[in-house]
Amino acid sequence: MTKTYTVAVVGATGAVGGEMIEILETRNFPVGRLVPLASEKSLGKYIDYKGKDVPVAVLDEKSFEDVDIALFSAGGDVSKKFVPLAVESGAVVIDNTSAFRMDDDVPLVVPEVNPEALERYKARNIIANPNCSTIELVVALKPLHDRARIKRIVVSTYQAVSGAGLKAMEELSKQSVGLFSEGECKVEVFPHRIAFNCIPHIGLFDDSGFTVEELKLMNETKKILGDGSIAVVATAVRVPVFCSHAESVNVEFESEISPEDAREILSSAKGVSVIDDPGLCKYPLQSESSGKDEVFVGRIRADQTVKNGLCMWIVSDNLRKGAALNAVQIAEELVAGHL
Repeated sequence: MTKTYTVAVVGATGAVGGEMIEILETRNFPVGRLVPLASEKSLGKYIDYKGKDVPVAVLDEKSFEDVDIALFSAGGDVSKKFVPLAVESGAVVIDNTSAFRMDDDVPLVVPEVNPEALERYKARNIIANPNCSTIELVVALKPLHDRARIKRIVVSTYQAVSGAGLKAMEELSKQSVGLFSEGECKVEVFPHRIAFNCIPHIGLFDDSGFTVEELKLMNETKKILGDGSIAVVATAVRVPVFCSHAESVNVEFESEISPEDAREILSSAKGVSVIDDPGLCKYPLQSESSGKDEVFVGRIRADQTVKNGLCMWIVSDNLRKGAALNAVQIAEELVAGHL
C-alpha cells in the first residue's frame, strides 16, 4: 500500500498556492490529507481537490500539527515567522520565498540540476525553492555547464506580471481596458503603468544599483550550480504579459562549444524542450509556454564578441516550473528516497 502524507499549502488561495494544489492533484502526489492555509481574508473559502471541497484554514501557530510536508508560498515575512513553527511541529518545509535561500545550511534545489543537495535538508528540515527566473536559467544552462564549464553569464529577464501575484494580473487587465475605454488607468501594484509598457525595476534597489530580483538571480545561480567563480550579471524587467518569464542569455564558456553542440545537448536534457528554427519563425514564446512544465530554449547562436560564447532565448511558465511545479518535484524527490 502506498504511503500517504499530510500536506499543508501556505498561501493556498494565491496564484502559486493554487498551482501547487492543482499540480499535487494532476501528478497524483500521495496526499492523504490536504491542509490549505491562508490569511483571515480567505476564511470561508474552499479548495476543490479531487472532487471534494476542502475548507481553507486560517494560518496560525497550531496549523502544522500532524503535517508531514509544508509548501510555503505566502511571502518572506510569513515564512520567517511560520516556517520555524512548522519545523518545530515535525514538518519538512519547502519554502518558495527568498527567506532561507542563501543560508548555508539550507539546500536550494532544482531537481533536474542538483538533486544531490537534498541530502543536506535534515540540518534544519527546510528546503528552499529558487527564484522563478533562476530556475529556468539553471535548468537550461546546467547541461551546458557540465560539457564546457561556464565562465560568465549575462542575463536580461522579461518577467510576466503573475510573478507579482493576482493583484498584479488584475492591474494589467484593468489598465489595458481602461486605456482603450477611458484613456486613463490606475497605478497601484507597480511603480509605473504596466499596460503597454516595460518597467526595468523588480524589487527594491540596493546601493549598487541592482534590484533585489537581479541579486537573487545572480547569487542563487552560483549556489545551485555549485560554483562561486561564475560571473553573473542580470537586468530584470517587468513586461505586460500575464504568464511566463523569458530571458535573453549570453554565456561565456571555459572551452569550445558550438550552437550545434548546445542544441544536441539540450535536446536530450531533462525538463528542456528546444524550439530553434528561426527561418520558420520557430522559437520559444511566452504565450505558448503558459501552462506547460518544460523550460523552452531557442535562438541558440554563437556570440562572436567573445571566445567560446553562446547566446540563447529561454522561456518558462513562472507559476509552474518557476514556482509550484519545482516545489512539488522537490516533494516527490523527498518521498522517493529522502523523507
